[in-house]
Amino acid sequence: MNAFNLIIIGDEILHGSRQDKHFAFFKSLLESRGLKLNQVQYLPDEPELLVKQLRRSFSDGLPTFVTGGIGSTPDDHTRQAAASALDLPVVRHPEAAKFIEGVTLKRGEPLDSPEHAQRLKMADFPEGAELVPNPFNNIAGFSIRGHYFFPGFPVMAHPMAEWVLETYYADRFNQTERGSRSVYVFDQPESRITPIMEHLERAYAGIRSYSLPTVGRTDSDGRYIPPHIEFGIKAEGEACRLLDAAWADALQGLQAIGATLKETVE
Repeated sequence: MNAFNLIIIGDEILHGSRQDKHFAFFKSLLESRGLKLNQVQYLPDEPELLVKQLRRSFSDGLPTFVTGGIGSTPDDHTRQAAASALDLPVVRHPEAAKFIEGVTLKRGEPLDSPEHAQRLKMADFPEGAELVPNPFNNIAGFSIRGHYFFPGFPVMAHPMAEWVLETYYADRFNQTERGSRSVYVFDQPESRITPIMEHLERAYAGIRSYSLPTVGRTDSDGRYIPPHIEFGIKAEGEACRLLDAAWADALQGLQAIGATLKETVE
């Protein structure tokens, strides 16, 4: 299954002091390689909740990107939570520590300074973790059990995620065929479309249908667009061979109930 989960950690996002820039990026990143985003979670910087949710995530068995909470300040709990979720100790990673030494020396600070000691905490990972390089400032993230932990800063996390995909998952790129069909439906309630959806999913194995209602609105050119439903079907793998037949069946059903149809705009 070429699907990935995403966990976004940070009070600043949940409380609105920073806008989330991860969801749209990770969705696009995966789709550009023929992969898909399976699930997204937003979590606060609360240690007990992080342990609970990470323990569940490790048990899911899906590769997972985790952003946020791996700094060295008291509100960063992700490293310790990941270790607790796996019942592992936190240990200092020698290679990560070496990178941080380079950062400290580049700043002109001595290695026995309090600032360096504080910075070294970012080299403490769950035992057995591997490094994820950080091209922005050379302070590494880490990976363990199919989970990839990045800083919350998009400028760091996003190239690190690209590296993870190219390094560990290139063999999965564009391996799963996916397809869809859709149309705008006017002058019909969802209650009249639902039986068509139910019929399609019974008759065509692997075909999934969807219905997305939209209220009336005025577009940027001042034209009024009346209420409508975006109706569609989608499939993966072998089920894609059924898309044309299922779509012909769907259109016939929509026409039979008197629906006004308009091609969707990509």
